[in-house]
Amino acid sequence: MRKDDTPSTLDSRLEALESRIAHQEDWLDTLDRAVAQQERRLMHLEHLSALMQEKIREQQLARQDDEAAAPRPQDEVPPHY
Repeated sequence: MRKDDTPSTLDSRLEALESRIAHQEDWLDTLDRAVAQQERRLMHLEHLSALMQEKIREQQLARQDDEAAAPRPQDEVPPHY
């Protein structure tokens, strides 16, 4: 406490501190909501990524199966045989 602190200056300082705390609490709530929203979005994107990876694997397997089943030009017998 300073020598020149009067009840009115203490009141104004206390109001200023309360105002700053209220502003900081509001800002923390805003940041908390933003982080929660980003977490939900990240989880959604990770889910989409997993689905896309699975789809790519399925397509690669189907392509390999098609390539194995399709006759290759080097395996074909020329028509004159």
